[in-house]
Formats: sequence, C-alpha cells, structure tokens
Amino acid sequence: MSDTVERILHNYAGESAGVIGNLRRLMQHGEIGGTGKLVILPVDQGFEHGPVRSFGAHPGGYDPEYHISLAVESGCSAYAAPVGFLDVVAAKYAGTIPLILKVNNSDLLGGPEAPHSAVTSTVEDALRLGCSAVGFTIYPGSSARNAMYAEARELIQAARKVGLPTILWAYARGALSKDGETGIDTIAYSAHVACELGAHIVKVKAPTDFIEAKDVRRLYESVPIASLSDRIRHVVQSSFNGKRIVIFSGGATKGTDDVLKDLREIAAGGGFGTIMGRNAFQRPRAEGVALLREAIRIFKG
Repeated sequence: MSDTVERILHNYAGESAGVIGNLRRLMQHGEIGGTGKLVILPVDQGFEHGPVRSFGAHPGGYDPEYHISLAVESGCSAYAAPVGFLDVVAAKYAGTIPLILKVNNSDLLGGPEAPHSAVTSTVEDALRLGCSAVGFTIYPGSSARNAMYAEARELIQAARKVGLPTILWAYARGALSKDGETGIDTIAYSAHVACELGAHIVKVKAPTDFIEAKDVRRLYESVPIASLSDRIRHVVQSSFNGKRIVIFSGGATKGTDDVLKDLREIAAGGGFGTIMGRNAFQRPRAEGVALLREAIRIFKG
C-alpha cells in the first residue's frame, strides 16, 4: 500500500471499512495508482447533452464499450457513467477498472433558474453492477437546491451503509450570471457545500478569477486568485483544508495545449486530479488515449 494514499485515507478515519476499502481501490488503480491522485473518465454527456452533440464527431462513441475500453487502455483510475451505459459493459469489464454509477442526470430541457437532475438509478443498481462508488450532481445556485441536498443526504446514507463512497458533482448552476458559474467564490462555496453534505470526493469546475457575490469581493483582496493554481489552492483549502479529495472537470472541448496547461495549473495548486470526459472521448481514439496518459503523467509529477 502507498504511504501517500494512507495519509489521505486517515482523513476519512470515521468511515466504515467498506468505504475506506473502496476509496483505497480507486486511489490504487491504474497508471496513477498510489500517488494520491485520480484521473477518471466520465461519460454521462449523452444523457446531459444529447447523443449527436456528444458522439456525432466520432460515431464509435455511440457504443458504451468504446468509452470504458478507452479508460482501460489509458490507465485511468475509474470510469463513471449512468446506469444504462454500465448495464451494457459491467459484466465484461467486472474487476478490470473501478466503476462509478452516476445516480442522477439532467437533460437539455431543464429550466436555467431551477436546474434539478432526475434520480435515474439507485444504490442497489451500483451493487448489482459491482461499482466502487456512486456519483450525484448538486446545483448550489439552483432554487431547487434544498430538494437536491435532501436527495444527496439520502443517497450518501444509503451508499455508506453498503460501503460505497459518494462523489458529488458540485456545479454552481442556477440563479447566477454565466461568469458566476465558474467564479472563484461560487466554485469554492460549492465545493465546501459538497463537503458539508458528506461527500467523500468532490468534483467541481476549474474556477476563474471572476467574483459573483459583491459582498465577498473585499474579502478576496487578501486571497491570492490571480493564477489558476492560486484558485485551485483556495478551492482545496475550502474543502476542509484539503481533508477531502477535490478533482476538477475538463470543461468544454478545447485544444490539447490549453487542456494540458490547465492540468498543470491544477496539479501545481494541489488538486487531487481530473475527471475529464469530452476533451478525451471527442478526439480521435489515439489522441484521446494520449491526452489521458499525459494527464496521468502530469499528476504523477
């Protein structure tokens, strides 16, 4: 076992042996295993954005097996997807790579002011599929957030009982400006809320230096946020001073150089890794594999 991983797991000392074991499994798997970092491939975009937007550029992506085989070939820590995608591949890939069941999903028809993802699967599905964790999205900026927090609480409790850790996708979407959805104050706040709800791992977007809330702008005068690495450091600090694992999404599709520049800044700021979907699977397969392997190399240092 890795001393680095065990130091991180010490922060979860109150959890059951099942939760600790599955966190250890996630952090010990793949080419990055043992470093305390994670590189996860998530593919819920077909549900979230529609199939042609997600897979039209590379039609192989319509097949659920394409994505999990991409994660395996690249040496990723884990693969995350909704129940339908996992139903197709779980039996064939059981034991090959840790699976994460994305328990709720939104679609293109949700209202912008009150986004609220539908619960599409259960902890029982995660057990049936042999998953190592469950994932759940919250929108702290939404007027429906209290209902989502209650759903998250129930999921975390049910998953904890059977030894599964929970990853909260904490997206500051809702009654915010477009810039505010990735502003440093809202991203840090969203990460903290996810930790307060009991998330074992938090996923957020990489923050910009925009500040949404006028009443905190003065406070940020004493917080370094000029560079992305500074902002990552603040988000990690906001997540119980680094006592919870925080990973960052790959964001919208962009050029390889820009993706790698962001990943280096995330690593320099103490981020625990990346969970990158579209920037990997919307490339030709060889390029997607190369990008994920380079992400692993960056976080391995």
